[in-house]
Amino acid sequence: MGDPRGFLLHPRESPARRPVPVRVRDWQEVYEPFPTDRLRAQASRCMDCGVPFCNDGCPLGNLIPEWNDLVHRDRWRAAAERLHATNNFPELTGRLCPAPCEAACVLGIGSDPVTIETVEKAIAERAWEEGWVAPVPSGVRTGRRVAVVGSGPAGLAAAQQLARAGHDVVVWERADRPGGLLRYGIPEFKLEKRVLERRLEQLRAEGVELRCGVEVGRDLTVGQLRAAHDAVVLAIGSTLPRDLPIPGRDLEGIHQAMEYLPLANRVAAGDLASSPVSAAGRHVVIIGGGDTGADCLGTAHRQGAASVHQLEILPRPPDARDPSTPWPTWPLMLRTSSAHEEGGERVFAVQTDAFLDDGSGRVAGIRTSEVRPVPGGAGRPAGFEPVPGTTGELRCELVLLALGFSGPEPALPTALGASLGPRGTVERRGYATSVPGVWVCGDAGRGQSLVVWAIAEGRSCAAEVDRALAGHTLLPAPLPA
Repeated sequence: MGDPRGFLLHPRESPARRPVPVRVRDWQEVYEPFPTDRLRAQASRCMDCGVPFCNDGCPLGNLIPEWNDLVHRDRWRAAAERLHATNNFPELTGRLCPAPCEAACVLGIGSDPVTIETVEKAIAERAWEEGWVAPVPSGVRTGRRVAVVGSGPAGLAAAQQLARAGHDVVVWERADRPGGLLRYGIPEFKLEKRVLERRLEQLRAEGVELRCGVEVGRDLTVGQLRAAHDAVVLAIGSTLPRDLPIPGRDLEGIHQAMEYLPLANRVAAGDLASSPVSAAGRHVVIIGGGDTGADCLGTAHRQGAASVHQLEILPRPPDARDPSTPWPTWPLMLRTSSAHEEGGERVFAVQTDAFLDDGSGRVAGIRTSEVRPVPGGAGRPAGFEPVPGTTGELRCELVLLALGFSGPEPALPTALGASLGPRGTVERRGYATSVPGVWVCGDAGRGQSLVVWAIAEGRSCAAEVDRALAGHTLLPAPLPA
């Protein structure tokens, strides 16, 4: 722990966000620098709780009390070593993770939890600034060759772990640059791509080969893939978007979030002068109230939308933890992202019944109804029913569907002979698919989830693959089979 009295002396404090009128004019990350002395005070709030539930709340099993104590004592390099012992990419989780560790913090039972994510990001950035993050190439070579298909967080974590075990690792990515969702799904204001690039350079220096612009199953056949590698890891994500098949769905101006966000990222990267799907000057409706919807919201603000409404079918969550989700579970409560702070209107308990035509085949609005949940089992609604007399219309020229994802694209797993489960994910035992020599990790096997789960799955899958190839493994497995 840090200071035994730290949680009594210091209230919870987080980095300030840059002023809204300033940050919506650029694509830089939204947070201001956080002074070191105040950060050390925050780390000192980590109390002598006896059983650190934060460790269990984190899928990676991060050694949170240890590195909080080391930061409090100004031992930053040791803190960075403890952080990297369990997490390949702490600079990513420190920016993108919703911090289930903080929801499980013991201090959070009766007070504000420790700012774990803020400390994590600060340690990672200090490590890069000081040059402590260096390639860790393996001193041995096994002669075994592993293909990792997909370069998102799960694939990159698996690739780095397997390379460090001495295997020759090739990551196959169909996009023109590596990173998967990190590259083209996460807006620049949440993750500047320079952060991703420096970690990719470390992987390359450790011997990981990144081959982009190759779609396995089309540009490289499944037979060629299997013949050239001793093992295959599928880390292809959950990329099939959920649709909204209602009247008017075929109108122009209605796009999936993952059609919209990658184009904005390509503009930020300099690939495009402007996005062909832009919110500039338009009234925008985002259907879906999750993180992807918030990413669309922040992007629309920066493109100069005339107005933005974000619709959510669920009722408005309570401002504080709902009793149905007691500590240390992930709490049901209202969360306000930086994008919500920037403007737009959030509308809860509403469904979209139809898209309205402007007379030329382009969307001009939506017809909506308020809804109420239909009681179901285990405290979950069985569905939603419209409330009579609540039909309304909302003007819009751009609709973005941010309804989540239903699973991986099935073509490649099917071509490999891997079985798909009822949810559309790749069936597995541990991380092994139904096909010998083929493993799966991340959203493709787990279903749509968090970046921290993806990294944990990649690390655990790598340990299982290493054991199969070498007969034993020294790689850690935060999520053992």
